[in-house]
Amino acid sequence: MGRAVRWISPFLIAAMAATPVLAQTPPALSDMVGARAGQAEGELQRRGYQATNRSEVVGDGRMTYWRRGNDCVAIMTRDGRYASINQAGRNECGGGGGGGSSNATAVAAGVALVGLAAALAAHNNRHDDADDNHDREYERGYQAGLYGANYDDRHETEGYHEGYLAGESESSNRRHANSRWIRGVPDAAQDACSRRADDFMSRPAGSSVPISMRELGRNEYELTMATGSYRSRCRVSGSGEVLYVEPFS
Repeated sequence: MGRAVRWISPFLIAAMAATPVLAQTPPALSDMVGARAGQAEGELQRRGYQATNRSEVVGDGRMTYWRRGNDCVAIMTRDGRYASINQAGRNECGGGGGGGSSNATAVAAGVALVGLAAALAAHNNRHDDADDNHDREYERGYQAGLYGANYDDRHETEGYHEGYLAGESESSNRRHANSRWIRGVPDAAQDACSRRADDFMSRPAGSSVPISMRELGRNEYELTMATGSYRSRCRVSGSGEVLYVEPFS
C-alpha cells in the first residue's frame, strides 16, 4: 500500500511551503478548504478533477495531486479534512494532462487515501492478512469499485474481490453523503457525528460519513453514519453536541 508514496525531509517541506506557485488557492476551489476529505472527493470529480497516483506524506498530513486538463492542484489533508488546496505546476500532476486519457485511466489513477486505509485496516483485522500482494490486490479492487470500473474477472483474486466490494460500498456512501438532503444538516452536527462514529468503529479520522438523516425537532437530528460497510446511528444537536452513538439495527 506504499505505492507512489514518498517520505519528505523537513528541509524539503520548508522549501515547498516557500514556493510561490503553491501559495494560491484557486478561487473555484476555495469553498472546499476545510471540507471532509471523504465527501469532497466526489465534489472534485463533479468539477472535472481527476486524482493522480501521486501522494506524499508531508509532516502530519498527506499531499495529493488532482488534474483537470492542464490544471493541477495540490491538496493537503490533515485529520480527515482538506487543510489547503493550492495551485501547482502542471508537471506536479505528471506532465501534459492532454485530453487523451480514458475513463479507465482515470479510475486507475485515483486513490481514496482515507477510505482505502480504513477499509484495508478493517479487512486485515478481520482476516489477519499480512501479505503485501494481498494488500495490493485489495487496493486494486477498491479503486476499481470506488470509481465504477468494470469488475476484472479475468484477473480476479480474493483480495481484488473483497476490495472491489468495499470500494463499491464506499462509492455509495459518498453519493449519499453529498446529497442535498444531507447538506441541509448543520456542519457542526455532521462533524461531531463523523468524529464519534470514527471513534465508535475504531477507524482513522475521516472514515465515517452521514448517509441519511431524520429531523427530531428541537434542533436535533438523527444521522445514519456509514463507516465503510458498517452503519451506526448518531443523535446530535445542531450545535454539534452528540447525545449518543449506537449500532444501526
